[in-house]
Amino acid sequence: MNFLKWDLGNLRAGDVLRITLTRAANVRLMTPSNFSSFQRGGRHHYHGGLVKTSPFHLTIPSGGTWHLVVDMAGLAGTTEASVEVVPRPLPPAI
Repeated sequence: MNFLKWDLGNLRAGDVLRITLTRAANVRLMTPSNFSSFQRGGRHHYHGGLVKTSPFHLTIPSGGTWHLVVDMAGLAGTTEASVEVVPRPLPPAI
């Protein structure tokens, strides 16, 4: 299976990802063990799903290491994608 992937490293709960797509695609946010299972074609759990509008925002559910996958399983064509962590707001001025 062809897919785009990003090793997002360690993120905090509540961090927000901005995912930009050129066409509808499946977006899967996974832990390392689920990503490994996904690569082997096994059962895996993920956050996300079919994304039809861009940009798409996805909140990190818990702190830890995360992987993001964009794939076209069940969809025609290909897509290009980018991902960035949305900066957290600055604390209020004193």
